[in-house]
Amino acid sequence: MHRFSICLAPPSLRAYDTGVEPAGRKKPTMPLLVMKFGGTSVGSPDLIRRAAGRVAAEVARGHDVIVIVSAMSGETDRLSGMVSETSALFDAREYDAVVSAGENVTAGLMALTLQEMDVPARSWQGWQVPLNTTSAHSAARIEDIPTGNITAKFAEGMKVAVVAGFQGVSPEGRITTLGRGGSDTTAVAFAAAFGAARCDIYTDVDGVYTTDPRISSGARRLNRIAFEEMLELASLGARVLQTRSVELAMRYKVKLRVLSSFADGDGDEATGTLVCDEEERMESNVVSGVAHSRDEAQMTLVSVADRPGIAAAIFGPLSGAGVNVDMIVQNIAEEGRTDMTFSLPTDQVPRAEKALRQAKTDGNINFHDLIADVNVAKVSVVGIGMRSHTGVAARMFEALHAEGINIKVITTSEIKISVLIDRKYMELAVQALHDAFGLEKAG
Repeated sequence: MHRFSICLAPPSLRAYDTGVEPAGRKKPTMPLLVMKFGGTSVGSPDLIRRAAGRVAAEVARGHDVIVIVSAMSGETDRLSGMVSETSALFDAREYDAVVSAGENVTAGLMALTLQEMDVPARSWQGWQVPLNTTSAHSAARIEDIPTGNITAKFAEGMKVAVVAGFQGVSPEGRITTLGRGGSDTTAVAFAAAFGAARCDIYTDVDGVYTTDPRISSGARRLNRIAFEEMLELASLGARVLQTRSVELAMRYKVKLRVLSSFADGDGDEATGTLVCDEEERMESNVVSGVAHSRDEAQMTLVSVADRPGIAAAIFGPLSGAGVNVDMIVQNIAEEGRTDMTFSLPTDQVPRAEKALRQAKTDGNINFHDLIADVNVAKVSVVGIGMRSHTGVAARMFEALHAEGINIKVITTSEIKISVLIDRKYMELAVQALHDAFGLEKAG
């Protein structure tokens, strides 16, 4: 029996599912594929039938297939709303039991549709695989995927295993869910566990674009993008793939493609976007894409003590309250006092304010004022070419200056530069940066 294991890192490093490559893994005898269909791709019986046709085409080519399905579009929101109506302070374990039902319905309908096409298929819920996770309900991490149950059914003649995405089972035997977008992570984890030839993610877009096509008419589909670039874009607002799924694909070298469920054809090698190692990337643009996040806020602590440990005193309570802090700037101190500014998701502002005011009441920090600006946005440029090319920051800032856009906060990494700006200028900034780096042109 093959096993796939993701071992949790120390608490401070639990940003993604992490782990060590299992030893002795063998490739399956048949060229197995993993295909994942998002909610918009299975939003009705007709769409499920269309998706099933793509699966049947791969079976006809000789592949065994594991299909990961999401709930029908809008179904998870509907189920979540019913939980909230039933119980304001709900039990997270029962919440997972309810919201995971959407994927179960889709898996059953997909299996029935394939059977009607004379394709030997059956559905699998997370506990039947089993997909073993931690006990963190609604935000569980994958720990282990034993492959024996599904492999045995393939040996008996099953050609397609339709697995409900987004869900698993805790050590206590309760249903867990992986968080929004968790079906992407499910798909990549299965591809790694089974040594799949590739993992195809079918969605409502035909690949990864240089920026949001709804903002820039010059946005161009990328044929290939490096794992690191996709990871940055996903974390900075590009909603094509879940961040954890990209991190897993990079760790386990999973051949990952993003394709459209609505395009003609069966997803041959020339379609979609391949997410791959840097060495496999052929395009030469220094910057690969421009990402944006509209739901950002800026918070400033005015006049805090400039002393050792002040940052820990501020961000410790924020971490404890589950606030995701991103960009941080500390002003030059004057007379032993300074201002501390950081960005965070807009919906976490009330939580952050409560945590900081409580810390002040407890005497852990002292500040003159707490100012929140919920009318900002984050715009970022991403590209592995930044490692070897200078002048990217200068070109970015010049492009924003030419449009009269003021920068509030800046943060950088080896392959990205992000700025916080007034939200009303977000689309203008995205278009200006897309033009400045010539992203409408093929690399």
